[in-house]
Amino acid sequence: MASKEIMTVNMGPQHPSTHGVLRLVIELDGEIVEKVTPHIGYLHRGVEKLSEHRTYHQTIPLTDRLDYLAPLSNNLGYVLAVEKLLGIEVPERAQTIRVILAELTRLKSHLVWIATHALDIGAMTVFIYAFREREKVMDLYEKISGARMTASYFRVGGLSREVYEGFEKDVQEIVDTFPGHFDTYEGLLTKNTIWLQRTVGNGVISAEDAIDYGITGPALRGSGVDWDLRRDNPYSGYEKYKFEVPVGQNCDTFDRYKVRLVEMREAVKIVKQALDSLKPGPILLTHLRFATPPRKTFITLLRDSFITSKSPARGFPFLKVRYINRLKHQKVSLDTTLSVTVAQNLTE
Repeated sequence: MASKEIMTVNMGPQHPSTHGVLRLVIELDGEIVEKVTPHIGYLHRGVEKLSEHRTYHQTIPLTDRLDYLAPLSNNLGYVLAVEKLLGIEVPERAQTIRVILAELTRLKSHLVWIATHALDIGAMTVFIYAFREREKVMDLYEKISGARMTASYFRVGGLSREVYEGFEKDVQEIVDTFPGHFDTYEGLLTKNTIWLQRTVGNGVISAEDAIDYGITGPALRGSGVDWDLRRDNPYSGYEKYKFEVPVGQNCDTFDRYKVRLVEMREAVKIVKQALDSLKPGPILLTHLRFATPPRKTFITLLRDSFITSKSPARGFPFLKVRYINRLKHQKVSLDTTLSVTVAQNLTE
């Protein structure tokens, strides 16, 4: 019997196949892979250190880059933390628009997931279709914020500006057309023999293991854990919307696929409800201590514009406190921790 000669080689970290952080330690016997040990690695952009030298408004653009597939979700998690810290209420219209954009961001992120997941398993068609649909949301991003990838639109106290004319029409088009696209994806994948062979019974992660590993988001729900922060710890008015939380039964790759597909359908339902409830009104807090007023106000209220130009730009006075905000992100439960100083009677 021939003896084995094991060679250990590193694959990664490298881009684009492992996106910069995944390292695989592979043990080879000739051309036979005997063992693979994954090291997930770490990606540190120094955002925390950069934030130490910026005001709360200046930190917002840094959050866009934490996940380039879901910039507005990171915006939302951060501004919610600051708003709760300050004890300020955001206008209803701003809350509703935030929900619409957060769910559209969920769609945009999940579309990249299903596109790349299908491509990795061998389905090129779904990749092309999903990126085609993603462009619809990217176009809306560009119109509303000026950026397609790292969009920045949410602000402490509301939104940076009013939505563009035709916003509701564009969102309604997405609501009307996307469910049909989801049907197409399912028609191509859900009963596909090759897809089933490569997903059913593979990558099983039990509920206990998922919790022990600290897994969150769709992967956690795919492992059978019924937990969704939008329902269990609602924010931005999510308690007003009706939606289902999909949960896996077999804890495998196929369950995680089904969970994300259902989440996309439920996201469309939430956007439709939010669109139906969208009413005219202010999109930014009127308190001059925390938000810069519209430019027209600058012309008529010179004194007020001077006050507001100082407060948001220089930051807010604080007493020492630590605050954590939790948000249901596309991929994870996003925790935003603020170690800051807070002043008394800030909203007076």
